[in-house]
Amino acid sequence: MKLKRFANIDPIEHHTSMKQFKRWRQERIRRLKLKDYSFTVPSAVPDIAYLENNRKWPSLTWVGHSTFFIQLGGLNIITDPVWSNQMAFQKRLTPPGIPIEDVPPIDVVLISHSHYDHLNINTLRRLIGPRQLLVPAGLSSKLRKKGFLRIKELHWWESVHINGVKFTFVPSQHSTRRNPWDANSSHWGGWVIEPAASKSGKRISYPSREAPMKAGTASISKANILTENEQFHDGRPVVSDTPTIYFAGDSGYFQGFKDIGDRFSIDVALLPIGAYEPEWFMGPQHTTPEQALQAFMDTGAAWFVPMHYGAFKLADDTPREALDRLEADRRKREIEEGRVLVLPHGETWLLSGK
Repeated sequence: MKLKRFANIDPIEHHTSMKQFKRWRQERIRRLKLKDYSFTVPSAVPDIAYLENNRKWPSLTWVGHSTFFIQLGGLNIITDPVWSNQMAFQKRLTPPGIPIEDVPPIDVVLISHSHYDHLNINTLRRLIGPRQLLVPAGLSSKLRKKGFLRIKELHWWESVHINGVKFTFVPSQHSTRRNPWDANSSHWGGWVIEPAASKSGKRISYPSREAPMKAGTASISKANILTENEQFHDGRPVVSDTPTIYFAGDSGYFQGFKDIGDRFSIDVALLPIGAYEPEWFMGPQHTTPEQALQAFMDTGAAWFVPMHYGAFKLADDTPREALDRLEADRRKREIEEGRVLVLPHGETWLLSGK
């Protein structure tokens, strides 16, 4: 039986030939000798007691790479859970923000695609709790063979409701492969998480992306506006009792970010900034820090949390380079500093301020 092959919205060139791969490897040998990996992502002591006992208020904790522990609508949600100490031949650069044995019971697991740095079978087995897996179309059969039974697979723009929380699978620009024969046999994408409407929920109002306001000479969207009544809790902004969170998974820059912004009112966007160098090789599937900022503006989100950097040497860029380029472009675009939140591993952002 011929495998179904999935495709991107826009046709892109996948740099998968052996000639291209060898070129990158040869360049990498020279380039990495000049790289400084002394900087590591800071870590905070995780508040395990709070995470274990909280089922009411929304929170966001960056574990590392593309793994976030999210509490929303009474659910414990984990994105692309990977606690591996090594990826291929590269050791992890810094420990996960929460030790896996301390992770509270997981209700929902969101998988963006099947690459090994986003889907780790051993990690999935070690997590406790009901672990309802929401996965891209084409991936459920592989996971059932590994012994997982609570699986729901979705195509782009399809949604599922769990305990009043709506999960929508949205497009990205990427690819999948776990062995030489299964290229693009399952899909890839991101997830938008929307809690049920709540009378007690408080949202900060922003101008729409279609009607930008002015700050000096720069045209800016809601992502740039600091409202006079903005509140803070433990130094972090208060978002909402019922925030909408967009987890982008892994992606190159594409028109789909605008499409996602048109369909959803996003509060917090979790977007990748790493594994982009060399850009001639990585560009079709990984955004640069500058492209990630453009994606943030395209979505019209209020806050941007960078991810997909600092855990593994997947490409030739370093964590420090990614953050420096992100900050330089933020200043160039005149985006308010508080709109880009660089989280340490293990720190919990209390989105409602409760």
